[in-house]
Amino acid sequence: MQTLDLIIIIGFLAAMAGYGIWQGHTNRTTGDYFLGGRNLPWIVAMFSIVATETSVLTFVSIPGIAFRGDWTFLQLAMGYIIGRMLVSAVLLPIYFRQGVSSIYEVIGNRFGPHMQKLASTVFLVTRILADGVRFLATAVVVEAVTGWSLSASVLIIGIVTLVYTLSGGIRTIVWIDSIQFVLYFVGGIITIAFIAANLDVGLPEALGALANEGKLKVINHDWRLFSEPWAFFSALTGGILLSFASHGVDYMMVQRVLGCKNLSAARKAMIGSGFFVFIQFTVFLLAGSLIYLFIGDVQIEKDREFASFIVNHLPVGLKGLLLAGVLSAAMSTLSSSINSLASSTVTDLLGGNASLKRSRLISLGWAAVLISIALVFDESDNAIVVLGLKIASFTYGGLLGLFLLSVSGKEFHVFSLSMGLIAGMGTVFVLDYLTFAWTWYIAASVLANLLVVWITETVLNNSFIRRS
Repeated sequence: MQTLDLIIIIGFLAAMAGYGIWQGHTNRTTGDYFLGGRNLPWIVAMFSIVATETSVLTFVSIPGIAFRGDWTFLQLAMGYIIGRMLVSAVLLPIYFRQGVSSIYEVIGNRFGPHMQKLASTVFLVTRILADGVRFLATAVVVEAVTGWSLSASVLIIGIVTLVYTLSGGIRTIVWIDSIQFVLYFVGGIITIAFIAANLDVGLPEALGALANEGKLKVINHDWRLFSEPWAFFSALTGGILLSFASHGVDYMMVQRVLGCKNLSAARKAMIGSGFFVFIQFTVFLLAGSLIYLFIGDVQIEKDREFASFIVNHLPVGLKGLLLAGVLSAAMSTLSSSINSLASSTVTDLLGGNASLKRSRLISLGWAAVLISIALVFDESDNAIVVLGLKIASFTYGGLLGLFLLSVSGKEFHVFSLSMGLIAGMGTVFVLDYLTFAWTWYIAASVLANLLVVWITETVLNNSFIRRS
C-alpha cells in the first residue's frame, strides 16, 4: 500500500472507533444496548441487515463467480426477496405482538424455558462456529490485499470492532453498518466505472461481448433439481427457504428489525433488504464480468479475482477506498455477531437479569471467543473451516421447524421437540454426505423435524393411553 492508501484505511478505522465511543453515552439500559430503545429508523436497520449478511467472503467471491462463470447466482437472490416477504408475513407479527427482546422468547412462551434455552444454545453454537471461522476467512482475505500478517489482520479488525461495539451497542452498530454498506457498495460502482473508462470499447459493446459468451446468463434451465444447486427451481427454492430461515429464526438478523419502532417499519426494513441485496449482487457480478474483460481469462486463485484486481490494477487512493470496503464488510459481520451473542445470552440464558455493565462484559467475552478462534486456527485447518462455513445450513432448518410448530395450536412434549430438532440437523449431515444439492438442505431439515416430532408425539401419546 502507498501512503495515501494507508492514510485512508487508518482514518476509516479511527473514525469507526471514535464514533462508537462518542455514541456510548446514549446507552442507559440493556434495552438501549441491545435494541436501540426500539426506535431505530427502518432505512438504517435495512442497510444494517444487508451489511451484516455481507461478509468479506461475499464481497470478494461474488465478482469471482461472474469472472469464472455467469450470473445464475441471482436466482438465489430472487428467492431471498420472497423469503423475506414470508418472514414479514409469518414471523414478524408474532415477535411484535409478544414484544420479545429475543426471538427465542417465543419458543419459551409456547413450549417452556427449557426449549427456549435449547433454541438459544443452538443459535449460540451456530454463531460461534460460523462467525469465528468466517472471521478467520476474512482475515485471510485482508492479509492478501493489505500485506498485513494473519494475526495482525485478526487483531486490528477485532480490536477496532470491539471498541465501537462495546461502547455504542446496537444503535451504533446499525449506523456504522449503514455507512460501511454505502462504502463497499460505492467501491463496487467505482470498480465498474474505472474498468469502463479503461476498456478499448464502450460499456454497451462490452456487455454485448459478455452476453455473446454466455457470461450474463441469469436463468439456469438445468432440470437436475436435486443434484444441481443452480438449476432455476432449485436455486429459487433454496433462496426462499434460506432467507426465510436466516432472517426469521437467526437472532443476529432479526435483532435489527426488533429495534424498529413498530411492525410496519420492521417489514419495510426486512423486505427492502432483500431488494438491496439483489441490487448489490448485480453490481458485484457486473464488476466481476468486467474484470474478466479487463484482465483477460487468466488463471487466478479461486475467489481471489477481485482482491487481485484491487491490489494489482487500481490506482493509489482508489485502492485504499476499496480496501476500506473490504474492512467494512469484515467489521459489520463481526460487530453484529458480538452484540447478538451477548443479547441472547442475557435474555435467554440469564432471564434478562443483567446490568448494562454486565452486558458489556458478556459482549467482551464473546468477542474474545471469536477472536481466539480466528487466532488459534488458520486456513489450512480444513475440517474446522468447512464445518464453520456450513454450520448454519445444519441448524437453520431445525430452528425453522421449531418456530413453525410454535405457530400451531397443538401441545408438544419437550422430548418430541428436542428429537425433532436433532433429527432436522442430522438430516443435513446425511444429505451433505450423499452430495445432495445444498439448496434443498433446509427444506429436508424442516420436513424431517416435523415428521419426527409427529412420530414421537404419536408414540408418547399411545404409550400414555396404554398406561392409563
